[in-house]
Amino acid sequence: MRMYDIIKDKRDGKRLSDEQIDFAVKGFTCGDIPDYQMSAFAMAVWFRGMDAKETARLTHAMCNSGDTVDLSLFGDKTVDKHSTGGVGDKTSVILLPIVAACGGICAKMSGRGLGHTGGTIDKLESFPGYQTELSTERFLDQVSDIGLALVGQSGNLTPADKKLYALRDVTATVDSTALIASSIMSKKLAAGAHSIVLDVKMGSGAFVKTVDEARELAKTMVDIGKSLGRQVCAVITDMDTPLGYSVGNALEIKEAIEVLHGGGPLDLRNVCTELACRMLELSLKIDEKEALKKVRGAIESGAAFDKLCQWIERQGSDAKYAKDPSCLPAAKNIIEVISDRSGYICRMDAESIGICASMLGAGRTVKDAPIDHAAGIVMNAKTGDFVNSGDVVAYLHTNTEDYAQVSKKYLQSLKFSSKPPKALPLIIDIIK
Repeated sequence: MRMYDIIKDKRDGKRLSDEQIDFAVKGFTCGDIPDYQMSAFAMAVWFRGMDAKETARLTHAMCNSGDTVDLSLFGDKTVDKHSTGGVGDKTSVILLPIVAACGGICAKMSGRGLGHTGGTIDKLESFPGYQTELSTERFLDQVSDIGLALVGQSGNLTPADKKLYALRDVTATVDSTALIASSIMSKKLAAGAHSIVLDVKMGSGAFVKTVDEARELAKTMVDIGKSLGRQVCAVITDMDTPLGYSVGNALEIKEAIEVLHGGGPLDLRNVCTELACRMLELSLKIDEKEALKKVRGAIESGAAFDKLCQWIERQGSDAKYAKDPSCLPAAKNIIEVISDRSGYICRMDAESIGICASMLGAGRTVKDAPIDHAAGIVMNAKTGDFVNSGDVVAYLHTNTEDYAQVSKKYLQSLKFSSKPPKALPLIIDIIK
């Protein structure tokens, strides 16, 4: 078998066999197939696409290209959640304690942020001392004891995906439904959870910009999970506007704590309630009404917040940082961003706002670069709000003195209208 023939078959629109896909993934992972041939393969897939069977096989091959996590000792109560990336998305920090407090099992691996989207690992490292690496034995012991653990991705988890994504990122082949779906699902399947809830973000702050694209991606991933023996549900949520009011690591942790106390921004609470219910429906095999009752009970009783405290203490931090968020990293400069016009905010460029936070130090443009956990943005007005010229629309939190350009860019990310915009649904669709 030759990689040349596999590239040619896909270029010509033919369906690849399981053997061809396995050969390509295995050869690329071990270095027998060079980058230039895999780049050509990715471009052929970008143009010609893959059917459901091909996409499932590509996912399976990448999932098994390295280590996998065995969570079978927990039965079918294990549940994972994945977001396709957004701005202000701190949902994992909220969801895991809620689900664990309700009896679900969350053994999760997450990544760091890159570009305009934040990473859950970066947010959790706002808790001083939080350990993102645990031995397998300690990881499983913690899950057994308190029902949850969250660590960074294993170095040898889906190595084929790591190598292929690096090529896609520089060959204009990222935005392929088959390649996106197989990339996400290979990592989720390798992480071992029996059930998976996908938060597919759609809008200016997400990779997927339209509802039709989001539905196609969601359905593809749900079908992959089903074909490979997992329970999968996808919730399509709006990311035209940042989620919540805070963007930046410690700032988002503070907002997550507010939600676990029963407060926090309404949009963030609603998204987390929806996702938590779906996670419990799959993991505990209960209906939506019972799941909602459990979610509300876990928050109102304080059980979810107590679970957060147990979680961060088991992973090296101190519960005092959750109980008194003022102890978390804080920026020395808080700068007001003043509106230069009056009107309703009719649109926010969420991606641009994410970039603003990165420019303040909250994010990175190069993998594993250091970040400032205190940096970020707290919005004072969002889409649909009326502001007057001279009103504060946001607060920039930074330890640098170079914020004038960020303030200007933030104002440019806002669009104004004389009339209030039409309200868009936060939960756009659910694909089961």
